Amino acid sequence: MPGRDLAGRRSALRTAAALARATHLQPALAVTTVAVLLAVAAGAGPARTALLGAAVLTGQASIGWCNDWLDADRDRAVARSDKPVVQGVVTPAGLRTGAFVALAVSVVLSLLLGIVPGLLLLVLVASGWAYDLGLKRTALSPVPYLTGFGALPAGVVAAAPGGAAAPWWLVAAGAALGGAAHVANVAPDVDDDLGTGVRGLPHRVGPVVSAVAGAVLLGTASLLLVLGPAGPPTVLGWLACALAAPAVVLAALAGSPRARRLAFPAVMLLTVLDVVLLLTGGASLN
Repeated sequence: MPGRDLAGRRSALRTAAALARATHLQPALAVTTVAVLLAVAAGAGPARTALLGAAVLTGQASIGWCNDWLDADRDRAVARSDKPVVQGVVTPAGLRTGAFVALAVSVVLSLLLGIVPGLLLLVLVASGWAYDLGLKRTALSPVPYLTGFGALPAGVVAAAPGGAAAPWWLVAAGAALGGAAHVANVAPDVDDDLGTGVRGLPHRVGPVVSAVAGAVLLGTASLLLVLGPAGPPTVLGWLACALAAPAVVLAALAGSPRARRLAFPAVMLLTVLDVVLLLTGGASLN
């Protein structure tokens, strides 16, 4: 029947859109974009860049689905109406299946790039799963962000022809951005987290200390990306610093309820802009 077919298509599209949202779509796309831009800057070539982007995207999808699967009861308890599993569009079992399928695909795609770059890229995936599986409830909650985002540029550069090691400043900048992203990501959900027993390091030290630490990490990452490459900073490098200033301010204000939800998008946007400027400035990544 035409009516049933149309209803079925609408239901399928609604489910697909819900699954996309459950990947934590914005940060997943931001991380993938950063990886692809770095691959272009490292001279990975179109085919390997596309493969790398697919590996990172499926890894990020697995992390997002794992998170929403494991947190389904917590999200229902605090009435997270923005979560597809709370809306009833997808089930925890469906998210669990999707998480493991995406994880398997990410492992295969990553290792197709080679053992060294593949394992480095999978550090990011393993870090995300470790966070979801329990580290976010401990004082070690920043560790997955520091290690995962530090390993990402190392894996991207290693995937380029020649398999060079990433420069120290790029790895350090990635780790610093990861630390800032952790603080900014936690900030909007602090009250809900505390109410459901999640006490990561930002929860333990308090919103003000966390916000200041996030701002320092974000500023440090921007300076590393500007001052790290060989030679004097370019005009585009100084422009990156100028663009960083508002994001650093928002990160510093993440302890304020009004600014909490703006901090994480600001960190993600700044990260992408920094890498774009790094690429257009011609900095050597290998």
